[in-house]
Amino acid sequence: MSRFNRSSGSSGSSGSSGYFRIMKLHKGIIKKIYEHSIKEYPDECCGIVTGSGNNQTVHLCNNIQNRMHSEDPARYPRDARTAYFIERGEFDGIISSTKENAREVTAFYHSHPEHEAYFSEEDFAAQTVFGEPEFPDALHVVVSVMNKKINAVKCFKWDRDLQSFIIIENCI
Repeated sequence: MSRFNRSSGSSGSSGSSGYFRIMKLHKGIIKKIYEHSIKEYPDECCGIVTGSGNNQTVHLCNNIQNRMHSEDPARYPRDARTAYFIERGEFDGIISSTKENAREVTAFYHSHPEHEAYFSEEDFAAQTVFGEPEFPDALHVVVSVMNKKINAVKCFKWDRDLQSFIIIENCI
């Protein structure tokens, strides 16, 4: 999916009563995500983390939501202060390279400028276009930025039994 509006861990059985094997994001990766969040403020930032174990890479993506909003405000009523949109070619390139190098999509991330870190209805709708996420084992990291400072971060993961995203503790 290329659209990630306000909206790896591999999992074994990822049900509410099942076992989650959650990949932790390394401090260096979190630092880059925080820096990206602050740099793009007051707009949302967005990106993808690939790899596994000690070999993780953060891909800082361009948020083209302002362009989409400018070109078609009826279809894209939000601007980049409250939404993000990763250009399809950029997204496909990252995913293709990840697969070619036998790596995995570990996480997707975005920021919420001047809002709390939560998984919004927009996030849910964008991630479940076909009933479940395209990458159900990936973490979804939301960073709250207030007054150009990191306020909070929360991680979410798809729960197949609940058919919903749940908060994951200790992912960073």
